[in-house]
Amino acid sequence: MLHHATPRHTTPTRRLRLGAAIAAAVATTTLMAAAPAQAEGPKQLDVASTFSTKNFLGAGAVRLSEELKSATGGEVGLRVHEPGDLVPAFEVFNSVSSGAIQAGWDWMGYWAGTVPITNLYGALPFGPSPEAFMSWMWAGEGTELIQAAYDPYGVKVLPCFISPQETGGWYNKEINSPDDFKGLSMRISGLGAKVLNKLGASTQLVPGSEIYLALERGRVDATEFSVPQVDQAMGFNEVAKYYYFPGWHQSASWFSLLINQQVWDSYSDQRKAQFQTACRATLQWAMAEAPPAQVRAIHELEAKGVEVKRFPEPVMTALQKAWGEVLEEEKQTNPDFAKAYDSLMKHAALIDEWYELQAMPQPMAVKQAGDAEEGSAQ
Repeated sequence: MLHHATPRHTTPTRRLRLGAAIAAAVATTTLMAAAPAQAEGPKQLDVASTFSTKNFLGAGAVRLSEELKSATGGEVGLRVHEPGDLVPAFEVFNSVSSGAIQAGWDWMGYWAGTVPITNLYGALPFGPSPEAFMSWMWAGEGTELIQAAYDPYGVKVLPCFISPQETGGWYNKEINSPDDFKGLSMRISGLGAKVLNKLGASTQLVPGSEIYLALERGRVDATEFSVPQVDQAMGFNEVAKYYYFPGWHQSASWFSLLINQQVWDSYSDQRKAQFQTACRATLQWAMAEAPPAQVRAIHELEAKGVEVKRFPEPVMTALQKAWGEVLEEEKQTNPDFAKAYDSLMKHAALIDEWYELQAMPQPMAVKQAGDAEEGSAQ
């Protein structure tokens, strides 16, 4: 049985109190709507870069800052610091993790000693193309897997930049057979170093800013670092004669913005989405800008006397065989690496199948109108 509540008599005093409360609520709401939104998260992130902003790799962080300002209407930006200004280059990850610095700009492979799965993102020998890698990162499991690996360290990762396949490196002697690697001292990072170790080379990781002197003073006989555009800026052609291709050890290289997790959590969902937008825009810029710039750089290096060469087939065969051994060892000792590798290669296979179906024959040479006129004149 339903009972109706007995109406309460509203006195004039009660009505006045009620009216005052409503008026106060309306005034508060009006003030909140008129007032600017409360600031959340840093408006300027200090970013410790592992690369000079004067070359293509470090310039990616500068471009990201520009894209972030555009995405946020100028409300958030990055203050990119040169290598060593805030912390040493190889301490960026740990410094972001501890909160000693807010953010960093890196090559992912630098942290393989701490997070082994980054070997795959930084330098995967005989891996898929940058286009396939990019697709896996943003349309596959790539970002999810690397973030899961960084979560225990309190680091948010935004993969915002990918470079094309690197070169095979700079050498002060010709590489004509696999035996030429025996006793060779080379600056090389990542899994490629383990491959060369199997062929008898000694390898070491030298910071980018020290490579030139290491080559000049004979500390190393050879080095790999990046793409021609960057290598040219580093001046390696002044201290090495032979420039080898292909970059078997690094089919694509990922660079990222690292943000301390607590700093990242201080941003709203909308602001985080704006970071993602800026990140993808920077990635698009890198992929569009890089390929033609590399060929121009190669032509300029050749004009300066650099000998551009390809590794002979027996050398490539030996490298690929050694990589097979290294790959199995990595998959057995690192389950996270095995999971990421299998995921990447399955995704890349889908892309390869699509392009194989769409493969076209080489275009036929087409004579220009001027060519026909010149022929008839002769």
